[in-house]
Amino acid sequence: MGRRRTIDRDKVLDAAEAVVNSVGAAGLTIDAVAKASGITKGGVQYCFGNKDGLIDAMMQRWFDEFDAAVAAEGGDDPDPIKAMRAHASVTARMNTADNARTSGMMAALLQREEHMAKNRAWYRARLDGLDLSTEEGRRARMVFLATEGVFLLRGFGFLEMEDAEWQDMFADILKLLPERDRA
Repeated sequence: MGRRRTIDRDKVLDAAEAVVNSVGAAGLTIDAVAKASGITKGGVQYCFGNKDGLIDAMMQRWFDEFDAAVAAEGGDDPDPIKAMRAHASVTARMNTADNARTSGMMAALLQREEHMAKNRAWYRARLDGLDLSTEEGRRARMVFLATEGVFLLRGFGFLEMEDAEWQDMFADILKLLPERDRA
């Protein structure tokens, strides 16, 4: 009796990200991912069902990875201001490759409303809990908007910047938060 073959979902997701990064979101097909990962189209479909399932899995993996890094940075049960500092700090540590990976995935996500809805919910969750009736809460919101703005400008190639400029921008962004929360 032969051994049952298994497919490493993470390796298939890595291949899907490589496809998006090399040929763009329009080139993300089940066939392209199968070829890039060295498995059959049926193998990709077995893991993810269809292209939407593949995109959902890519998005969920990125959300989980980013959220885990933010949780590690923010500590146990951070208040909204500390959580926003953690969000900005984790983003600041992203290198050019991380930024391109995430931006490529976002481009793939923008193709369908159901993917956009998940993306909107993730972004909304970042702002929920901020007390916008306070100066501190409003500053935290600006930290979030500045963080995501710089991330998107660099990630989509709208603004080329070296790592030193990236870090300099985040040093300025993080100064917007209250002294009590600075590391």
